[in-house]
Amino acid sequence: MTLRRIILGATAGLGMFVGAWAAIWPGSFYDEFPGFGRIWVAVDGPFNEHLIRDVGALYLALAGASVAAIFSRTPDAGRVVGVAWTVFGVPHLTYHLMHLEPLAVIDVVGNVVSLGASLALGIVLMLPAPRRERTTPSPTERNTV
Repeated sequence: MTLRRIILGATAGLGMFVGAWAAIWPGSFYDEFPGFGRIWVAVDGPFNEHLIRDVGALYLALAGASVAAIFSRTPDAGRVVGVAWTVFGVPHLTYHLMHLEPLAVIDVVGNVVSLGASLALGIVLMLPAPRRERTTPSPTERNTV
């Protein structure tokens, strides 16, 4: 298994965990995320079921793309998924960095580390494949979009 597939597995797991929680149980997500007695969402404004379910759907979509890239025959699929995680991660992390006031120090650290790590995974996925991972697409793969 390549490092790229391991990272894609991590992003898929993250997306499924956050996405399912927010999409299926938005009230619990609002009141209890990230769990372990910590509260990161409820301190940042009133409950909005629509927006929380949308965030869940976004994370599930990123998870689905990560899973699809795991089974792709070329590393380019993983790079595209990295672009998606990065495009999402930059404004997400930026917002949270600008709104740390309501959080306790432990929550600031957890928030910044977890969001920074997910962004870093996206950036690493965008890097060119190592020479040994590069493959030449078959004629069938070259003719598909």
